[in-house]
Amino acid sequence: MIACYPGTFDPITVGHCDIIIRAAKKFDKVVVLIMQNPKKHCMFTPEERKQMIEESIREYHLDNVEVAIGSGLTVKYAKKIGADALIRGIRAVSDYEYELQQATANLHLEEDIETLFFIAKPEYSFISSSTIKEIAANDGDISGYIPEGIRARLIEAIKKQNSGGSAR
Repeated sequence: MIACYPGTFDPITVGHCDIIIRAAKKFDKVVVLIMQNPKKHCMFTPEERKQMIEESIREYHLDNVEVAIGSGLTVKYAKKIGADALIRGIRAVSDYEYELQQATANLHLEEDIETLFFIAKPEYSFISSSTIKEIAANDGDISGYIPEGIRARLIEAIKKQNSGGSAR
């Protein structure tokens, strides 16, 4: 069984890592899929995000997890790689409402690919990439919210962005 866990992961958070670890225990293979969303302005390139995800999950020795970059319809990419399921994390009721719409549309497009919701652990339920970037941009402590190995990269990217330079 193959699962596809799509998202922008800009940057990956400890909540994302928790979902990846839990999914890796349930599926033979998990593909963490970095999707390019034209509606979102990302701080990091897809290649940088791929590298950060790989670095972040390396310590967990998840031999059945790989990271890919995609665009277009997530469910079409999932079908292309032979995925049986899409994994989505749910933090709050507002996430559920959005994810339900997406899951229903995906089911209509590809009825053989199920969407499975993983409920965020309470300690991660308020963590999002956007929130972490906002905290970091205002000199807040982001320890414990993102993998330690990428914290310095995020802070440096925010400094570049705030000084008028490109984060990339």
